[in-house]
Amino acid sequence: MTSPLDTQEPGPADGGNASLVRLSDLGLFTALFQSIPGRAVLLDSAGICRFANQEFMDFIGLGRDEVIDRPVQDFLEPSVLESYAPLMERVFGGEPVRRVAWVDYGRLGKRYLEEVISPYRVDLTGPVVGCFGVGRDLTDMKHQEMEIVRRTQAQMEAEAYHAAIVGTALDGIVVVDEEGTVVDFNPAAEQIFGYRKGEAIGRSIAELLVPPELRAAHAAGMRSYLATGITRLIGQRLELPALLADGTRIPIELAITDVTRGERRLFAAHMRDLRAAKQAEEEIKRQRNALHQKEKLAALGSLLAGVAHELNNPLSVVTGQTMLLREQVLKEARGLPRLEKVIQRCDRIETAAHRCARIVRSFLDMARQREAERRATNLADVAREAVELLGYNMRASGVNVSLVIEPGLPRLMLDAGQIHQVLLNLLVNAQQALEEKAGDRCVTVSVAADADRGSVLIRVGDNGPGIAENIRSRIFDPFFTTKAQGVGTGIGLAVSRGLIEAHGGTLELGAGPDGGALFTIQLPLEEAAAEAPSPVPQEDAGHAVGVHLGCVLIIDDEPDIAGLLAEIAEGSGYAAVVVHSGREAQALLARAPAAGGHDFAGILCDIRMPDGDGPSLYNWLLTHRPELSMRIGFISGDTLGPSAGRFLARSGCPLIEKPFTPADVRAFLGDLIADQVPPPETFETRRTDN
Repeated sequence: MTSPLDTQEPGPADGGNASLVRLSDLGLFTALFQSIPGRAVLLDSAGICRFANQEFMDFIGLGRDEVIDRPVQDFLEPSVLESYAPLMERVFGGEPVRRVAWVDYGRLGKRYLEEVISPYRVDLTGPVVGCFGVGRDLTDMKHQEMEIVRRTQAQMEAEAYHAAIVGTALDGIVVVDEEGTVVDFNPAAEQIFGYRKGEAIGRSIAELLVPPELRAAHAAGMRSYLATGITRLIGQRLELPALLADGTRIPIELAITDVTRGERRLFAAHMRDLRAAKQAEEEIKRQRNALHQKEKLAALGSLLAGVAHELNNPLSVVTGQTMLLREQVLKEARGLPRLEKVIQRCDRIETAAHRCARIVRSFLDMARQREAERRATNLADVAREAVELLGYNMRASGVNVSLVIEPGLPRLMLDAGQIHQVLLNLLVNAQQALEEKAGDRCVTVSVAADADRGSVLIRVGDNGPGIAENIRSRIFDPFFTTKAQGVGTGIGLAVSRGLIEAHGGTLELGAGPDGGALFTIQLPLEEAAAEAPSPVPQEDAGHAVGVHLGCVLIIDDEPDIAGLLAEIAEGSGYAAVVVHSGREAQALLARAPAAGGHDFAGILCDIRMPDGDGPSLYNWLLTHRPELSMRIGFISGDTLGPSAGRFLARSGCPLIEKPFTPADVRAFLGDLIADQVPPPETFETRRTDN
């Protein structure tokens, strides 16, 4: 239904005000209209303004000629008319409307009005020919009322806010008068000091909270401030001891404020319990030290990785060349006695090189902190290797090490490297404990099965000064150490216990028979399943002359390593092409066989090289020579780096670690090229040198 206010149709034909009001009544009507206290307006059914008093015209800011006999659309905005439309529909339906509300008059602003809009009839029983509206502007009154309400609410809120702050404050708030008598004691103070509010009010704060040795100074300071107004306490933050209800002393932070209002002198003491903060401070200090130790461990890991990489290259050359020399001598000796000594020397060099390799691998295992890789393990061999590794250093320090191993120990499912690391930690600790001991210095290592407990026991004891009773419970805590600065990190025993517990065992401290320390490792006696016997390795004397298994590309930036690998490959029936960088390999592989390139059966590539590393070459192969990406194997002296580990896991490529033996390389090549069909042609060995 369209509201009469929406139409712009002209009024009735007889027009003018006479259509709504008889001419005889016009003067009286006008006088009454102007005297109405408020804004008054009379509209006809077509929305034409027929009468409006001066207050209405003053409000809209227009003159009589601009309002009277004009459609309301001429002086009221569409949004205003739209807000009145539902009311007009009701009024022209014969229903008077009254409302008290805020009305938005657009550019004229929002006004708070009391309005009455009534239907207008010329005759009481006749049709509705217009509407009569009167509005009282109550905006100023409403604003005053709102301000009074706001101020009242603000005052109430302030009082409630004050009570809430004091009542819910995390700090203890104690209010005292000028005599030092407690007049208020908030819930936080109750919780901190252990007094109920009723117990505290009326008592002296000095008696309640101030330690005896500070009470005289407290009283003197209060007297001085009351007399002179000068003090070093008011408005300052101090850290002091305070007494609890049970007599315990705690550290608090204290701030005193003069809160006098009126004639009565009052002081508010804000007190914060610093126990948690002090503990947190100690924990932060401990964690800072722990972080420092972790940073040192990370630096140590990087150092070990670099050292391992540098050592493994020459160790590979020593091991490989020694074994190749031994093989050559064995082929040519033909029982000649004079060459037996050469073979023996090769064996000694090989043994020493393997020992160096085990030392490097032990360093790397400690730095990697890798997950346990359990395999069938001879625990006696692990113990022997740990003692052997530190044997020279122990003997040089005047320490006698004895190793007692019960015969017939079963093979257990263990991570040999991790158990080896634990034994090294215990042996190093024992050696350091004996450094200042005079006389005999002894360390004993024993390994035995305990069928009653269903476990294997490893004991490492020394005859040193032992461990003081007051710190025995803390020695397994991370970063706890009794050693001098720079001597120990405090993580050896913590890491060792963690490794043993990961195996389902325990590591405990006891007292040795000679007063020294005795550490006992208990591991579950779970025998490893019997393994199928490994085939007896046959002496690999290479392949018959003229039989070629394919061409192998060897990439290593160390010429000696590359040459050694080529020599092993050639002795195994392969042709070898040697390059010394990933970029050089790419250039070679980019050439097709018809253009002087090679159809390689396999690729051996070092992971870390300065001019194009192994992962970069592998990615290049995926794009340009995808058939070779399945024939590449990698060589590394260190896989500690996270990027190298992620690469190997992602690519699935096989890896052989330095130092390697000729047998390792032959087996590696055999597995790598097992699925390749040997090409019929004969390959010639090519080596390129930069």
